[in-house]
Amino acid sequence: MAFPSLSIGDLTAKMPIVQGGMGVGISLSGLASAVANQGGIGVIAGAMIGMKEPDVAKNPIEANLRALRQELSKAREKTQGIIGVNIMVALTTFSQMVRTAIENRADIIFSGAGLPLEMPKHLLQACEEKKEEFKTKLVPIVSSARAATLIARKWLSRFDYLPDAFVVEGPKAGGHLGFKREEIDDPNFALEVLVPQVVEAAKRLEDQKGRAVPVIAAGGIYTGADIKKFLDLGAAGVQMGTRFVATRECDADERFKQSYIAAREEDITIIKSPVGMPGRALQNDFIESARQGNKKPFKCVFHCVHTCDQEKTPYCIAQALISAMKGNLERGFAFCGANVARVNSIVSVKELMDSLQQEFDQTISKGRQTLQGLLK
Repeated sequence: MAFPSLSIGDLTAKMPIVQGGMGVGISLSGLASAVANQGGIGVIAGAMIGMKEPDVAKNPIEANLRALRQELSKAREKTQGIIGVNIMVALTTFSQMVRTAIENRADIIFSGAGLPLEMPKHLLQACEEKKEEFKTKLVPIVSSARAATLIARKWLSRFDYLPDAFVVEGPKAGGHLGFKREEIDDPNFALEVLVPQVVEAAKRLEDQKGRAVPVIAAGGIYTGADIKKFLDLGAAGVQMGTRFVATRECDADERFKQSYIAAREEDITIIKSPVGMPGRALQNDFIESARQGNKKPFKCVFHCVHTCDQEKTPYCIAQALISAMKGNLERGFAFCGANVARVNSIVSVKELMDSLQQEFDQTISKGRQTLQGLLK
């Protein structure tokens, strides 16, 4: 049995799998286009996307916007599939990045790390000013039904725009988490609890506006059986990040990928990120040194995140993540999801998608056999 498709407005992905937008530089056009070619939704991460541009330190805004245009163009050359961009609300360049993604015809913008209350304004302005119809879908990333409802109300009252979908990201996700430290291990905030709540909130919006608002479950989803579980809970699709790092097409350095292969359960840690949110990462000497107070405040050149207090911050998160992506893990660290210790090999995106399909099918046939056994 094939995966059900995932429809977001007039876009339909053959597989209900969204590849998480992983910054800095972990998911660019290479990984995103490979996922799109397999029928999933590929996502380019916008955070510090201009890190390889020669003028990034002098002109960070221009460098990042230029790189975003280039990555979208490269992805388009490699695939006819669906390409999204992940743009964090916390970015100082948020509005310029959103506008650039729309004008360069990104299919979807996923946006979290804050509430994207103004996002439809940029789409409406682009259509008006350019006298063109831009069809980019706008998808907030939320950590609660309350946040989803709040965003939808604001968008409807101010812009008459209903979110095209929601991603609900639970506390087992990699990178920055939209939870307080004490909520991360609290069963009340488990993804299994959050998904039905957000689905219920989305249904109320659907009834109000008469169109579908699919919910995509994210954070700690690892197998085809996990996908089946969350689809059964009402999600229309899932977002996966960690699994896609361990693929040949992932844009990170080989040493970054190998850190996932080598990871053990006890290596996973929660850090207090300079951007003011907790984050899940792989413990290493860099993180330990920051915890011991051995890193000193630095001169900020990027000004990438407006929640970063550079006077008090012991290191530059952008620089640390750029170093990690390039494989220099002694000068940075790798963000990861809660299941990273289960990763044991690097495969192609096609092999990964095929194995998820196989596991999904096996889960369905096991369920049928169990049901038949009970009916006998």
